[in-house]
Amino acid sequence: MDINTAEFADLPKLTPRQAEILALITSEINDSGLPPTRAEIATRLGFASANAAEEHLRALARKGYIELTPGTSRGIRIAQHAHQPFHQGRSQQMSLPSGALQQLTLPLIGRVAAGSPIMAVEHIEKHVPVDPGLFTKGADYLLKVKGMSMRDAGILDGDYLAVHKTTEVRNGDIVVARIDDEVTVKRWLQKQGSHGIVIELQAENPDFKNITVDASQANFAVEGQAVGLIRTSGL
Repeated sequence: MDINTAEFADLPKLTPRQAEILALITSEINDSGLPPTRAEIATRLGFASANAAEEHLRALARKGYIELTPGTSRGIRIAQHAHQPFHQGRSQQMSLPSGALQQLTLPLIGRVAAGSPIMAVEHIEKHVPVDPGLFTKGADYLLKVKGMSMRDAGILDGDYLAVHKTTEVRNGDIVVARIDDEVTVKRWLQKQGSHGIVIELQAENPDFKNITVDASQANFAVEGQAVGLIRTSGL
């Protein structure tokens, strides 16, 4: 999603630093499907703290370049006019095709029983209303996160992870994988081992170990790619 500056002609001009942050957000969404966290912005751009990144994000939101979703660690998206001429505004969301309207609620998957499909009816705790434009890729379901192994990626125990159901993922993606009938959320790294392709599922918390699996083993499968996050505090 390259930003056409002509589409922002009616908006206030950005400072060089704000433009840099907007470019980083756009790049991360293009590459991984997820916007960066405040901490990731701070690290990438050399800020002293995540609070400094937050101030710039609020300025970008005030100027109309991005939209911030309260209560979500990755609740950042490029404003609607980044995808279409500014004067069309948000009215496009009122005329979504019927297929998109089905995405207004997503099934929330809780504990997954061994040996059964992740989206089996018995795993669905409830359906959660979701803004269909919140995620850059279509989310098929929400997975209730258990544990803190992805803490440093901004994914916390109890969060709802939005997942696009697919088996095609790239290095650096955050994925939902099944190993021995256990479902886990980790960062994907595929590499060539001495006896074939090896998959390393990387934790984002030094208190947890990475998981290494043989890509050909029968008890391993990719269930989907993370495309967004909803922080559940206050729900």
